[in-house]
Amino acid sequence: MPTNAPGNIQPSEITPRAVYLQRRRFLQVAALSAAAGWLPLSAEAGVKLTTTGKSPLSTSEPPTPLKEITHYNNFYEFGVDKFSPAQRAGSLITHPWNVAVEGEIRRPNVYSIETLMKLAPLEDRIYRLRCVEGWSMVIPWVGFPLNALIRQVEPTGNAKFVEFTTLYDPEQMPGQRSPVLSWPYVEALRLDEAMHPLTLLAVGLYGEVLPNQNGAPLRLVTPWKYGFKSIKSIVNIRFVEHRPTTTWMKASSREYGFYANVNLHIDHPRWSQAKERRIGEFFKRDTLLFNGYAEQVASLYRGMDLKKHF
Repeated sequence: MPTNAPGNIQPSEITPRAVYLQRRRFLQVAALSAAAGWLPLSAEAGVKLTTTGKSPLSTSEPPTPLKEITHYNNFYEFGVDKFSPAQRAGSLITHPWNVAVEGEIRRPNVYSIETLMKLAPLEDRIYRLRCVEGWSMVIPWVGFPLNALIRQVEPTGNAKFVEFTTLYDPEQMPGQRSPVLSWPYVEALRLDEAMHPLTLLAVGLYGEVLPNQNGAPLRLVTPWKYGFKSIKSIVNIRFVEHRPTTTWMKASSREYGFYANVNLHIDHPRWSQAKERRIGEFFKRDTLLFNGYAEQVASLYRGMDLKKHF
């Protein structure tokens, strides 16, 4: 019997269900979008984003190569090792994508990703990224300040913290089938941290739309904090009065504090934070307080015991 005859289909030729569903949904969305006269951002590879240019908040350090940024990732929703996200994140459907903004605000709303991107001009911001495991990168993000959204929704006097939640969909995010963390992923900032000009909602990097493994289509970037604070694939933003319990606090509060500010003087219980290894470099370098952003953000923590509030 020929190998391509009916009833002799090889397992390797069967399209995985998640991939099939993704393709079917994408074709539906593309057809509807074309009829309406527009295409979703993910309709073609290498979509360029229009920006106002390089932000003065950028570091002058050379960016990490794109291949490293997109193939060495922490994104437990697609696997706990650094390489699985790039291999498995193709199952994530990023358009259409809506973000619900609610809680202690006067103007709750559900925003499409396209509407969010119109709240403020997009900027190129080259930020350092420092991960608690001891590695670091320099990433040229494209995004807009979170404070543009905050001003739009008008927090009430009861709003003290901003809580962010990642999409929960184990079919699209197979890592969520594992109990390694409590899903969905939740992170939070104090309101003044969220309002700080450095705090970015990123929609791209290297001038193009965010790859799935880097948190498409919308992620938080707080460059003075460890990377786990910069939550990915956000679907909900809630303004609350009391400090939320974030995912890594729930998993191990002794190791991962709420603030997660980069501090060389506070060791992780299992390793030192005094040194870091920049991806692509052989030798380690000294860790900088607040990841080198102390001049901009230290005033946020004036009077606080940074060993207690880590």
